[in-house]
Amino acid sequence: MTKSVSIFGATGSVGQSTLDLIRQHPEDYNVIALTANGNADELAALAKEFSAQVAVVADEAAYDCLKQRLAGTSIEASSGPDALIAAAGLGADWTMAAIVGCAGLPPTLEALRSGKTVALANKEALVSAGALMMAEAEKAGATLLPVDSEHNAIFQALQGGQIQQVRKITLTASGGPFRTWTREQMASVTPEQAVAHPNWDMGAKISIDSATMMNKGLELIEAHYLFPVGLENIEILVHPQSVIHSMVEYQDRSTLAQLGSPDMRIPIANALAWPERMTTNCEPLNLVEISRLDFEQPDESRFPATKIARAAITAGGATPAMLNAANEVAVAAFLNGAVQFLDITEIVTRLLDSYSPPEPNALADIFAIDKETRVRTEQLVEGLQV
Repeated sequence: MTKSVSIFGATGSVGQSTLDLIRQHPEDYNVIALTANGNADELAALAKEFSAQVAVVADEAAYDCLKQRLAGTSIEASSGPDALIAAAGLGADWTMAAIVGCAGLPPTLEALRSGKTVALANKEALVSAGALMMAEAEKAGATLLPVDSEHNAIFQALQGGQIQQVRKITLTASGGPFRTWTREQMASVTPEQAVAHPNWDMGAKISIDSATMMNKGLELIEAHYLFPVGLENIEILVHPQSVIHSMVEYQDRSTLAQLGSPDMRIPIANALAWPERMTTNCEPLNLVEISRLDFEQPDESRFPATKIARAAITAGGATPAMLNAANEVAVAAFLNGAVQFLDITEIVTRLLDSYSPPEPNALADIFAIDKETRVRTEQLVEGLQV
């Protein structure tokens, strides 16, 4: 049967990878809605190519351009946050949630409330609102499929067992471009150096998170919500080759690992075709060519982000949402040249030590915390500007 699909963040790397897989199996998928932040030209071209019913730009200033590009077609053009939520409520069988940042929270929640399948590539959704997201999914009977390579690897390794039989989950980390650098060397890192990931082709923000190891901290928080085995039973292991994407150790000491080439289309394909499998044109894994797999314990003295994230989820309440917002502001400041590379985790730590809002009980609370955190973090950035 043809599966109806909506893709939120269609012009980003995850959205593009998803559409590439659909191109390979056009008879199996029917595109309902495509969204982008402000790239109206590219969104319109994709909407025409895939005969989407709806195209939405989050930036209302891009609406006129989108409408013009779609003139003469039957594709509905719309814009703004409410239009994103409306598109999420169209009831697609499968929704890719790949909008970066907290802007992705409302449409992701709306898609979950439809009771269908949501493939989650938006880290901020679970980091900032994990308890709320999981409760909404359970209430609606929705299926939440992880798309991050690490969480998808755990998901695959769990398909042969039960969560209560798990002894330990291991998230692997490449270590980023500065894995062997001293803190003295990292003090003068440039944005161009930091976005040059050794294995993955990613956007600027997630590449910086990989360089600081904050991406692994955020993934730790996500894993805590997705796979409830206890925070103490989730560990991080540095694996420079990025071949083993995560591992699950069971009570009988059997360890299942998911391996694959560093290509985001592989975990996306698993989620897109689930519960079946689909063929792809991704490069096969050549273990002879790779020849060796290395592993190291993370060095939290050089890369404190994972320790900060573990403390944040232990503290609970508003802390993970604060961590996420503060990190986004600090990363943006580094990319803009306002602060140095090592300042990123320092800014996050200072923010968490200086702000203690009440525990959020609703999405509005999370947005309020996010907004206030960003204001406070901007003030910290101003005090550290180079």
